[in-house]
Amino acid sequence: MKQQVNPSETTRANAFNLWMSSPMPMVTLTKTLDVTRLIKYCKKYDYKFNMLLCWTIGQAASKVKEFYMLPEKGGIYRYDELSINVIVPNVNGGINSCDIQMSDTLNDFNEDYLRLTNLVSLNCKSQFREDTMVIGTSAMIQTELDTITNQYTDTFLNPMLLWGKYRRKCFRYKLPVSFQFHHVQMDGMHGAMFLEELQKSIDNI
Repeated sequence: MKQQVNPSETTRANAFNLWMSSPMPMVTLTKTLDVTRLIKYCKKYDYKFNMLLCWTIGQAASKVKEFYMLPEKGGIYRYDELSINVIVPNVNGGINSCDIQMSDTLNDFNEDYLRLTNLVSLNCKSQFREDTMVIGTSAMIQTELDTITNQYTDTFLNPMLLWGKYRRKCFRYKLPVSFQFHHVQMDGMHGAMFLEELQKSIDNI
């Protein structure tokens, strides 16, 4: 469910006053994650790496309450649930967006991920969830990337994670990830907390 709230009645009141009218309110943090556990888990259970990373992103975000409030249309909206957006190559050679709602179990999320991304790829039509707080992702696995800075726009204010190809180093697999978020939604310490939770979610998969 999506509900507009009075910014002054939230913990983000000061941030709203400071940053809502800022022309560049987005903050970008980068962190190199150890994804060795995900690689092993994918091979053992035949999961897609991108799906499993999206699952751990949702798991980590659910532990940071700021993810459930989003600045939008000059106000703040509170959500009850989270979704993960993925970019899907379609059969015509283009790309579309696909929102996948977080589920109670990994198997349910995996089934939704495979079903919805396949549908979007074949239909060449994006699928969005307006009733959930959407965390954007974009995987550019054609090459290894050290960091990524996304576009700054007042059209899409949702948090977003971006990454390239993971790399092997000393029998471990590393993945630099860029995390962009709106300063009204959270402060740097919340973003750093989320990245720490993301590494824990990966290690505990």
